[in-house]
Amino acid sequence: MRQLRGLDLLFTIMVYSFLLLAATMAIFPLFYVLSVSFSTEYEYLTRGFFVIPKQFTLDGYLYLLSHPGFISAFRNAVIISAVGTTLNIVLTSLMAYGLSKRWLKFRNSLNFMVFFTMMFSGGMIPTYLVVRFLHLLDSFWAIWLSTAIAPFNVIVMRSFFQSMPLELEESARMDGSGEWRLFWSIIVPLSIPVIATFTLFYLVTNWNTYFSAILYLNDAKLMPLQVFLRQMLVEDDPTISNATNVLYKYTPAVKMAAIILTALPLLVIFPFMQKHFNQGAMLGSIKG
Repeated sequence: MRQLRGLDLLFTIMVYSFLLLAATMAIFPLFYVLSVSFSTEYEYLTRGFFVIPKQFTLDGYLYLLSHPGFISAFRNAVIISAVGTTLNIVLTSLMAYGLSKRWLKFRNSLNFMVFFTMMFSGGMIPTYLVVRFLHLLDSFWAIWLSTAIAPFNVIVMRSFFQSMPLELEESARMDGSGEWRLFWSIIVPLSIPVIATFTLFYLVTNWNTYFSAILYLNDAKLMPLQVFLRQMLVEDDPTISNATNVLYKYTPAVKMAAIILTALPLLVIFPFMQKHFNQGAMLGSIKG
């Protein structure tokens, strides 16, 4: 028994050591980026690698926040994320709720169509032709509608709705609740964990929108933050998303500040949704 306890203690120490090492490897690059964002260009070029800057400065952030292209890209990212996530979660929950009803006509065929689209997508060129035919190019609607519903999320949420007791629905109907009242007043409040989980998934996807933006948007004033960030870091183009003729110099501190400000909204939002995320991460995965 004493030997077994010793093995358990050793295993616990190994697990925590591994988790600590993994957390350090994940946090350290972000901490380095944060440190460089508060440093001067001279210190970055002369010291090479450092963890704590000797000369603390906010010039990188102030310089970046004065950039009209960054402000425009940040605003576009907020609009795309807020409206897109709202459309995503509303349409996904409504579709999943409808497919969870056994009395729905052609339910099996519709479920198969959802599953089929998860396995085989229409492809980039056909989707682009549809968007162009609908005259949605150079519009945020091209991004919102082309990614409105994720089939996998529908399937998981449908399984969650199916796991709810039928007695709950029958009791609500006996009290005179219609389909809409049943959904919004009873089903949605009971589904907060799973809705919050997929809201976070959709939010991250919309905030990180890149490929859809460069595919459907040609106007630089409509480009979201991820496009701006890539062109700043990879292409080092001083004219990106710039409504004026002013050329901007992107120092290492400015580039690192852009990374921090791009990641900051999700880092701030996640702790508030973590409780629901932990509760809803596995919901709907047991019953299919």
